Amino acid sequence: MRFLENLGALSAVIALTSATPIEKKDIKKNFSVHQTVPKPVLSGPALVAKTFYKFGKEPPANVKEAAANNDGSVVTTPTQYDSQYLTPVTIGGQQLNLDFDTGSSDLWVFSSLTPSNQVNGQSIYDPSKSNTSKEITGATWSITYGDRSSSSGVVYTDTVTIGQTSFAGQAVELATQVSDQFSRDGDNDGLLGLAFDSINTVKPTAQKTFFTNVIPSLSGPLFTVDLRKGAPGTYDFGFVDDAKHTGEVTYVDVDSSQGFWTFTSSGYSIGGEAQSSSPIRGIADTGTTLLYLPDDIVDSYYGAVQGAKNDQQQGGYTYPCAAELPEISFEIDSYTAVVPGTFITYAPVDTSGQTCFGGLQSSTGIGINIFGDIFLKSQFIVFQGGESPRLGFASKDL
Repeated sequence: MRFLENLGALSAVIALTSATPIEKKDIKKNFSVHQTVPKPVLSGPALVAKTFYKFGKEPPANVKEAAANNDGSVVTTPTQYDSQYLTPVTIGGQQLNLDFDTGSSDLWVFSSLTPSNQVNGQSIYDPSKSNTSKEITGATWSITYGDRSSSSGVVYTDTVTIGQTSFAGQAVELATQVSDQFSRDGDNDGLLGLAFDSINTVKPTAQKTFFTNVIPSLSGPLFTVDLRKGAPGTYDFGFVDDAKHTGEVTYVDVDSSQGFWTFTSSGYSIGGEAQSSSPIRGIADTGTTLLYLPDDIVDSYYGAVQGAKNDQQQGGYTYPCAAELPEISFEIDSYTAVVPGTFITYAPVDTSGQTCFGGLQSSTGIGINIFGDIFLKSQFIVFQGGESPRLGFASKDL
């Protein structure tokens, strides 16, 4: 899910090692690179509509109307509502700022093949300026996200470098067409997917992600995500930094059959009350800002919030910004993942600041429960790849 939903403090630190088939130096050594480019902020209704479209579903009429009646933005300081951050990535010697996303598997970029009237300040990748680029003859790609935003084009291979880690022959998808939504996001030069290879959109042959390609040279086949509320977070590749979490990491198996990091929570609790044993199956997705759960959970949660209502005009639950929100916790094997009530609010619905749009919304109609950034920024998460993928969860200082 690309940079499609633009919250979730995603200023990341990427720790990687040199990867074959490039000249090997310090194999199994990890290091970091900082991300510092803030992204714009979208309105609540626009985010909900984006999520429906992202998973190939039609939003309810009231959600579409609410999104259409909003210009897609709210007045805010970027970090105030945990706006995302971008990471510098070098492709064929050319630096671009890309959005890292655990819910998709394409590495695509604005390019010299993108029509000039669709480029609005983005840095572009020009394969003719790289002596390591090579077109994959006949390969094409096409992907649609969010509010019907889309991009498509052709495919090259080139040397991709993050920090001090390079991989030669990485598939890079060059945009020959992008929708207006992408064109207007002048800071974002493309996306780097971190889901499983099976949902890569390149045809006729799907391509491997950068993560898959560099796994053999990492100290461990994993990356960690440490998003932060109101501050930049970090991604570490190849190792677990124990200084970033408290307590032990609890691991659960991942079902990757649909291409996502899918796991199951055995139950939940609202406001510290008795736990419900209803299992929740969902995906861990850094590319989705909000937390999307079944109706009964969402209704129960907002039933504990004074003044909350399912606002048809806004396409989701809203409440007075001054309301006190309860925590919600999820049982994941032996671990209890607690999301403080202060993490749940997304943003005010308008400049008056009186009514807020909730960061927890219904997954009905989307077809999948999504543990997005509202949840992820309250946890320390390990994404372990390889033959037996797992997710690890641990608490951290918030």
